[in-house]
Parts: sequence; structure tokens; C-alpha cells
Amino acid sequence: MVTAGRTANGDTKERLLAAAERLFGEEGFARTSLRAITLAAGVNVAAVHYHFGSKEALLAALFTRRAAPLNADRLARLDVIEAAAGDGALPLEAVLEAFVAPAFRLIAELDPAGPSPAQLIARFFSEPEEVVQRMLREQFGEVGARFLVALRRALPEVAAVEVGWRFEFMIAVLTHLLSRMHLLEIVPGRALGPADEATTIRRAVTFLAAGFRAPAGGAA
Repeated sequence: MVTAGRTANGDTKERLLAAAERLFGEEGFARTSLRAITLAAGVNVAAVHYHFGSKEALLAALFTRRAAPLNADRLARLDVIEAAAGDGALPLEAVLEAFVAPAFRLIAELDPAGPSPAQLIARFFSEPEEVVQRMLREQFGEVGARFLVALRRALPEVAAVEVGWRFEFMIAVLTHLLSRMHLLEIVPGRALGPADEATTIRRAVTFLAAGFRAPAGGAA
């Protein structure tokens, strides 16, 4: 049986997470104070220390909450692709879809009236704060390494350094989409218009695959 006290504690924790997600996503880690988070959550500062211990621990909880399902989805999809391929080359489009499709699931969770999990993750990929960068490495390091290996298997004719650069470009594309998908415009005032998730994923994979297969230009 759930007691009223536990329910209240659970509500407080959820309010803190929701407020922190919105404010970290809008202002970044360094510019967001614990006081701002607690004011937005409607609780006192002691509640942060009770539930999380510190602002850094609150950030870590948010990373785990959002990144863990994203990473698990990506790795599960990659496992299936690798099992089907055996020792052979991996299909590039399938590997790319395994990486980008879970990100578009985050975009689909956008709630105009609430915090954006996609915006939070996108924001932190451009955050210079060492604590944020460390958490990014902890949360996404394994996934990045696995997909780099998979992409090299899919593109044995492309030099490893080129695959690495193109992986970075893919991250940049996804970061932009994660932060702006709800208001994408070709140029200011000219919106792209609505598109269903499957169509958007297909467009992204087609675009990225062409980039990964393009002739090397870095040495020119």
C-alpha cells in the first residue's frame, strides 16, 4: 500500500525533475540555480538535497532518466542488425536508422506545455561545463563506440578518420533537430510543414547515408 507521505514525496521528486528538465534545457546547467528549480517546482531547497543531494546529482538523475532508454533502444536495434549480418558487412541504412530512430522517439515526446526531453539532450551536447561533458561521456560513450565500429563495418572502403568525422556531423544534425523539430523552418517565416515520424526518419537516413558514402574531402 502506498502511503500519503510516499505519494507526496514521489510528487515532489517528479516536480523537481520536470522543473529541472525545463530550466536546464532552456538555460543550461551553469545558469540554472537550485533556487530557480525549487521555485518552478513549488518546493523548498531542502527538497533537492533530500531527494538528490545536489544540483549535479539532480542533473545525473535527468541524464539517466532520458539517456538510458534512448541508449538501450539504440543498442537493442544494433544487436539485431549485427546478429543478422553475422561476419558480413552491415547495411549502412539499417545502422543509421538504429541510431536516429530512437532520437525521433524523443522528439515525438515533445509537449508544448511541458519540459522537452529532446531539448535537454540537445542543449547539453553544446554545453562547455565539464560536469555536463563528463556525464555525456558516461552516458553516450559506449553507444558511440559501438556505432563507430558498426559504421566502419558498413563502410570498409572509407577511412576510419572519415567515418569519425561523419559521425560527428550526424550528431550535429540530430542535435539541431532535437532542439528545433517543433519549429523547423527552411528560412525564417517559411515552415517545412508537418511530417509523420516514419517519413522524417526516412528523410534523415537518406541524407545521412549519402554523406557517409560521399568521396573523402578532408585531405584535399
